[in-house]
Amino acid sequence: MTGTQILVPVRDSVTLRNTVAYAAESAVDAEPGAAPTLHFVYPVSERVTVGDPPEDATELLDRVRAWVAEDLGDNAASIGVETALVGPDEYLFNPGDYADVLGRYAAENDVETVVLDPEFNPSGMTPLLPPLETELERAGLAVEIAPVERPTRRFPLARRAGLGQFAVLFGWAYGFYLLVGGTLSTFDLATGAISGLVVAGLLWRISLSGFVDVSRLVGRLGRLVVYAPFLLWEIAKANFQIAYVVLHPDLPIDPEVVEFDAAVWSELPVTTLANSITLTPGTLTIDVSRRHFTVHALTDGAREDLLGGTLERAVRFVFYGRSAARIPSPAERDADSDDAERPTGGENA
Repeated sequence: MTGTQILVPVRDSVTLRNTVAYAAESAVDAEPGAAPTLHFVYPVSERVTVGDPPEDATELLDRVRAWVAEDLGDNAASIGVETALVGPDEYLFNPGDYADVLGRYAAENDVETVVLDPEFNPSGMTPLLPPLETELERAGLAVEIAPVERPTRRFPLARRAGLGQFAVLFGWAYGFYLLVGGTLSTFDLATGAISGLVVAGLLWRISLSGFVDVSRLVGRLGRLVVYAPFLLWEIAKANFQIAYVVLHPDLPIDPEVVEFDAAVWSELPVTTLANSITLTPGTLTIDVSRRHFTVHALTDGAREDLLGGTLERAVRFVFYGRSAARIPSPAERDADSDDAERPTGGENA
């Protein structure tokens, strides 16, 4: 291993404890007089947190500090230990995003070496480690995957499906059958139920990836039922506002393209918010990149309603629960960002 400044990105995993021990051992084995420092950083993406960092991040860093103190033993006084949260104001999505954040931290702290936990995967989806290693090496960093033992994994060829998958698939098939049939006659109800059972029986083991949390799904569908009339009310109000503008002799329109970062993530919530904006007269979603929205607003009132965050909070309520709806609006977040970037002190020009 090269370099006395060692960067270790951390996320909770079955091999993290051994990775911390390996990093501590590497620091102890550094050349005499080198004064090594271990930097443990937790990437926090803005797509999963708005406001204060999550408690599990700070708790994990506290645990890491305790582990490394235990591993260093008598050498603790001669080896520096730093912990930090990185990327809280950025949307971290792919290996390049994580490599950029880690690379900037490395440059700011003169780090040349990165030790990666073999189970490090903050995205929780596709494997991140091989492309992340490549991106970090392109940034000029020496990268080493900690040579720690991984647990043996045995995946069945066919994963056991639960009752939740069967119930969800039956519900979708039954509902679609009745929707296409267009009636609720006894015949359609009976044949729809039979068709739903056949479809669910044949496909429940292969049509759904992952296990279904029925209670969470029911809760989300219940909130969606509440959201539907709310959206219709917003559409009705916007229709009256646009009708007033169209019928006004001066035609008081003020078209403008607005850009903002919405506090929603993943495909379904982002799509729901984009379509809700478009369905509301006076606003039209032009483009969405991850969670960055580009919207055309016809009037000043439509623009204020959009940046007021009413629809955004409602969509967060549907997908993330009641507490998630209590967040600052896009306009308030933008104002806070401007205040943070504005220099303080100094002389007036």
